[in-house]
Amino acid sequence: MTISNRTPLLDKIKFPQDLRQLEADQLQQVADELRTELIDAVSVTGGHLGAGLGVVELTVAIHYLFDTPHDRVIWDVGHQAYPHKILTGRRDRIRTLRQPGGLSGFTKRSESEYDPFGAGHSSTSISAGLGMAVASDLKGEDGGRNVIAVIGDGSMSAGMAYEAMNNAGAMDARLIIILNDNDMSIAPPVGALSNYLARMHSSETFLKVRDIAKNMAQRLPKIWERRAARAEEFTRHLFTGGSLFEELGIYYVGPIDGHDLDILLPVLRNVRDSAHKGPVLIHCVTQKGKGYEPAEKAPDKYHGVTKFNVITGAQDKVKASAPSYTKVFAQSLLDEARKDDTIVAISAAMPGGTGLDLFESEFPERTFDVGIAEQHAVTFAAGMATEGMKPFCAIYSTFLQRGYDQLIHDVSVQHLPVRFALDRAGLVGADGATHAGTFDLAFLCCLPDFVVMAPSDEAELKHMVTTSVAINDRPSAIRYPRGEGYGVEMPAQGSVLPLGKGRVVREGSTVAILSLGTRLHESLKAADKLAAMGLSTTVADARFAKPLDLDLIRQLARHHEVLVTVEEGSCGGFGSQVLEFLARDGLLDHGLKVRPLTLPDTYIDHGKPEAMYEAAGLNASGIVGAVVAALGTSSAIIVDERA
Repeated sequence: MTISNRTPLLDKIKFPQDLRQLEADQLQQVADELRTELIDAVSVTGGHLGAGLGVVELTVAIHYLFDTPHDRVIWDVGHQAYPHKILTGRRDRIRTLRQPGGLSGFTKRSESEYDPFGAGHSSTSISAGLGMAVASDLKGEDGGRNVIAVIGDGSMSAGMAYEAMNNAGAMDARLIIILNDNDMSIAPPVGALSNYLARMHSSETFLKVRDIAKNMAQRLPKIWERRAARAEEFTRHLFTGGSLFEELGIYYVGPIDGHDLDILLPVLRNVRDSAHKGPVLIHCVTQKGKGYEPAEKAPDKYHGVTKFNVITGAQDKVKASAPSYTKVFAQSLLDEARKDDTIVAISAAMPGGTGLDLFESEFPERTFDVGIAEQHAVTFAAGMATEGMKPFCAIYSTFLQRGYDQLIHDVSVQHLPVRFALDRAGLVGADGATHAGTFDLAFLCCLPDFVVMAPSDEAELKHMVTTSVAINDRPSAIRYPRGEGYGVEMPAQGSVLPLGKGRVVREGSTVAILSLGTRLHESLKAADKLAAMGLSTTVADARFAKPLDLDLIRQLARHHEVLVTVEEGSCGGFGSQVLEFLARDGLLDHGLKVRPLTLPDTYIDHGKPEAMYEAAGLNASGIVGAVVAALGTSSAIIVDERA
């Protein structure tokens, strides 16, 4: 639904070709209306707000000047892409953002031809864009195509961006990199002189003269060639900065005001129309939350938002019935750190998301945020461990994937006691497939001597933090989900759990359910349903995916007809480890029926977590269905669908 009296120009735009029919002096009104629409839409759906508000003018300018979708625009990270979605045929669905069956909160290739590359994790745009530009050259496409990588919102802190720029600088492929600098400028402040020089340096004349000068310098004796190059570099960087990018072989333009269309349009036009070969970086300084006062004043709080009141900015807050796992982890770590001054905490640009902001408030000198650099975070933690510190590396499960080589080579091979706290394990609801913590059990359980724990509730999490502190001879990880706990009674202090030992929480005789993690509560509900069918059921909490509790598994296998394992992870994880042990130990030779329940072998789109787990068969009904299917006609059972 549109609000025509507030957005008369935007109402005429469904696709970028409609935008290109307007006069340049109408674009600021389009930007203002686009900002209004964005604020209104996100107030209904929740999602990422601040970064999108900061790129409104930039989004309008790009789609006005470039022939999208023939020209490729890659948004890094997808937080910035909501205005882009509104201008590319998705305005009528923008109020379905992050809702079940609705638009993704990130760019997604299957969603629109205007999304040439999917996003979610950061710092991929320059690599992908370079690949597209080189492919275009290799295919000999008529006139080629422009490839624009818009990178910002912290993404330039990751090493992958610099690896890509290093590669791009050595090639002639046409790639336009737009640095959306919405936090802290890495060059002199924006001003009239900077804007003038940026416009001049992006002009065709200047680029030609500069290339001619470089060619001439190469024909001079070496001493004069060096002096000429240094003089040109000094003159440009005296006023405009950009030395780092130039040293990488990338032509630098900026910094420019990313909200001033009178500057953006000529600079982008000049770069678009130039015959310059090789990558160009345009440095745009923007304000996160631009145009919405609450977001301007508190950009951190309005980076990602729940539903909110547009007039007051007040976000809807559902009163928690129990503390979140994130907060329980943070408070548990604080309790341990007060007793042990060798405990340090490491985050990769997510201190708030992992709860380490609480740790930092009390122990700032023992808290380290390394930026979006998970590889570095892991090896940095490994280095600290070699010197007797006890590092806790708190990273979302999905982001630890980015540091997997370091996890193996720098931590696991050397048996270093780095402790990993994996937040957002399992399904994550509205953030969808790119952020789901689906694979950590599979990629951790295959590592020798790696301890992998998963709490069934918040009290267990507290015990596991204490247990991690006590593990000093090998690496360990605790995986726990997003959201609230179950409201169980919390212990005053954590206890060290026996390593690799689970617990039986309900005794039965026919069916055994072995749960890892927070599906234990659904397993207990399933046991109630099975009892109503006349099936006596044992429920056990594995606690450890590695090392396995072999005695517990033998007991369950030998004394039950059916054994079901339940985990919030992909195939190849906990259930696979249990099956391999059962096979090796000969416990499958006597008719035992084993059913591992995992997340399905597919990527699951965003939705409501409860519905997602129901669809995956990882709720009570799904567990009951697996048991009934396993038993078949071998037991006399009465299935009541209402049970």
